[in-house]
Amino acid sequence: MALVVICGQPCSGKSAAAACLAAALCSSTSDLTVRIIDESSLHLGRNDSYKEKNLRGVLRSEVDRSVSRDSIIVVDSLNNIKGYRYELWCLARASGIRYCVLFCDTEVDLCREWNTKRQEKGEPTFDDLVSRFEKPDRLNRWDSPLFELFPSRDEVMESSPVIAEAVSYLTKKVDSKTRDVKVLQPTIATQTARTTEANSLYEMDKATQEVINAIVEAQSCGLGLPVNKISLVGLPELRSLRRTFIKLAGQYSLSGPPPPADADSAKRMFVDYLNREISS
Repeated sequence: MALVVICGQPCSGKSAAAACLAAALCSSTSDLTVRIIDESSLHLGRNDSYKEKNLRGVLRSEVDRSVSRDSIIVVDSLNNIKGYRYELWCLARASGIRYCVLFCDTEVDLCREWNTKRQEKGEPTFDDLVSRFEKPDRLNRWDSPLFELFPSRDEVMESSPVIAEAVSYLTKKVDSKTRDVKVLQPTIATQTARTTEANSLYEMDKATQEVINAIVEAQSCGLGLPVNKISLVGLPELRSLRRTFIKLAGQYSLSGPPPPADADSAKRMFVDYLNREISS
């Protein structure tokens, strides 16, 4: 249904914002499934800077497994690098769901004060993260739409105007007239290939080879064949017809349903194709 990326400086109020957003979403629709993915939910530490790259990889993998059209996933982490936010946006696009960024815009001095009180991150780690933070820009597609919270100025609650605006965007029903809500559309480059299609083509390849073997063996023994042709058909011609048949089946599956997954149906289709081609 949707992917929400929470971003901001360390100790800027991101977790509070994520919790308020999740609660507001659940209150808005009783049957809505909302899940927050963060370091603690995956039993990961936040204060290990040398593990930062691995941490992002684990979070991204969990998001990839979790995104669907039936739930809203909230990613509560630093998400401080625009390239990483782009990767998350690509996951949303590949799933054909909504996407937005919730930015906790808090002054660095206040973040530092909150960090000292919580003793969450060491000073060197905190300074390093602050220096590398890449502020989201609503002009970037992976940072849009952008909802901005100001925890130092406004109290972050379920009823906060920005939270309410985000909830409206994430839950609004979309039809042909909707213009203010964007559902990302997967492209050929990002869309995951259908497993059923791959399996079907594999089964078809295997089944057609069995038909070819049966025809060659039957011709060598002088047995009757289901192909409506009296003269013998050479192996090179059979192989050529088989390659053409599989190619046509693959091309058709791109715009239509996948080829039959069961071997018997594939064999019948191939024999019918041979009957038409050889008798023509």
